[in-house]
Amino acid sequence: MKVSIIGTGLIGGSLAMALKENGFASHVTGVDSNEQNINTALELQLIDEAAELPAAVKSADLIILAIPVNAIQFALPEVLNMMNNGQTVMDMGSTKQLICESVEHHPLRSRFVATHPMWGTEKSGPEAAVHGAFTGRTVVFCEKQKSAPDALQTVKRLYDSIGMTETEMDAKAHDMHVAYVSHVSHLASYALALTVLEKEKEEDAIFLLASGGFESTVRLAKSPASMWVPIFQQNRNYVLDVLNEHIHQLKQLKKMIEMEEYDTLEKLIKQANDIERILK
Repeated sequence: MKVSIIGTGLIGGSLAMALKENGFASHVTGVDSNEQNINTALELQLIDEAAELPAAVKSADLIILAIPVNAIQFALPEVLNMMNNGQTVMDMGSTKQLICESVEHHPLRSRFVATHPMWGTEKSGPEAAVHGAFTGRTVVFCEKQKSAPDALQTVKRLYDSIGMTETEMDAKAHDMHVAYVSHVSHLASYALALTVLEKEKEEDAIFLLASGGFESTVRLAKSPASMWVPIFQQNRNYVLDVLNEHIHQLKQLKKMIEMEEYDTLEKLIKQANDIERILK
């Protein structure tokens, strides 16, 4: 199968690597507005050739959008305009509702399959591509009923080939749940990094004293703004909802320490410990 991947960064590069290694793709064309990304993807042999968008779409059986969600929203209708009825396009964006709405009435809407593979790291660029990145992870399909059966089957085979487990949600539910379990984690990490950078002026002290707990909590703060600002923008309402709850919980913990109510603080921490039951 001839595959064109729009966006050759961490996600697109890791997927290209997997599809070439497992033989799903006979030829991978890469498209990227970042010339350095394209050159690196070629050097690392993640892609077989580079092309401009029209040529990449025309030559592919499957077109994959692995770019920031705001770019997907505007690129997807353009890609569909270039396609014929035998091709398939899928996205890998972390939000779904606005992306799906952008092509709701497009004549070739059925050629689009909306997905979100639940994997990523704080790193960026094709040089950060990871072998076996998607294996054992979950991919969310949205609005499956609006995709043509053959288009859906093509994308299902792709995710099967890289070892992902499939689940299904409507676009609105997807955006709500990822705000609660993914997007707020990044905001909390950014906030912690800003807090430490503001309060701890000695960089050597941060480097020397940062423990594993701090490093794991703040790791997501290394994630690029170019990817995450559009996510927070597109998922604004749900992000604000979960942020309000997060702030409420922080205020509760703060109050317990201020009032020296350590028994209540212990109860709250034990409630939080229950997350281990879910995330073993």
